[in-house]
Amino acid sequence: MTLALTHAHGDRITVAHEASGTELFAYVYRPEAAWEAPKPYLHPVRTLSGALVTDYRPNDHRWHKGLQLTASHLSGQNLWGGNTYVHGEGYLALPERIGSMAHTAFEEVSAAGDSAVIAERLTWHPYDGELWAEEDRRVEVTDVDAGAGSWSLTWTSTVTNRRAEPLRFGSPTTHGRPAAGYTGLFWRGPRAFRDGQVFTAEADGGDLMGSSADWLAYVGEHDGRDGHATMIFEHAPSNDHTGGRGTHPAHWFVRSDPFAAVAPSWAFYEELVLAPGEALARSYRVTVADGAWDRGRVTAHLRGRSW
Repeated sequence: MTLALTHAHGDRITVAHEASGTELFAYVYRPEAAWEAPKPYLHPVRTLSGALVTDYRPNDHRWHKGLQLTASHLSGQNLWGGNTYVHGEGYLALPERIGSMAHTAFEEVSAAGDSAVIAERLTWHPYDGELWAEEDRRVEVTDVDAGAGSWSLTWTSTVTNRRAEPLRFGSPTTHGRPAAGYTGLFWRGPRAFRDGQVFTAEADGGDLMGSSADWLAYVGEHDGRDGHATMIFEHAPSNDHTGGRGTHPAHWFVRSDPFAAVAPSWAFYEELVLAPGEALARSYRVTVADGAWDRGRVTAHLRGRSW
């Protein structure tokens, strides 16, 4: 189950599963359109059998790109892309608020056996290019299981505030729009995944927006080929939303209509404030599986897995 890694310098890193011949994902770090808040992203992402589970620049939101770290409302700036939500006015085209996350350097790019690592340094900027934050990011492929038809990646980011004043992480919901708490790690599924099945260990479907749970699963059906895929998103127990006073569970942003999207939100109901010089650390695990997994199978798969 050996993984192979190919680096097209200045463009992307591709990780492939040699036994199946499948390119699991491409990590693209070249800058793209300024209006879309340039930042690295993973796309395409595929199951072990080669089925696509991400979308790229859909016509409804051109800044949605596979799996990426985002910041929709950050101290008055938009590091998400596209129109900015303004309470009482809706979404407005405000290009002077569009920022970026820029690749600086790679600390490690490696593959050995059934593990692959991409460790990167990035900088975060508002529209005028000032340095607002530095990020250490690690994306690691783990748990390739051909028998189960699944593989996982962990995404860990540590963001350090380099401003002389606090960084305020928010979302459209913290700014007045209900049920729109998207920010942080964000997945956009293929158009075919619309109306997919969504569940956690204890709840299903429409009850999950803004809810708390250790994990959330999304089952979608493919176009162009028969069958389904299951995406499982986990929030690390170590993720701390309370300034060092204890662990707070994820609040999930999740939609299956009009499109498939999941984000373990950093700021669904309340802003997250990061003081000057302080660091915000978050870890997530995403499992990509062939087939339509039910709650019992997801629970069994996750049981006993350590962080």
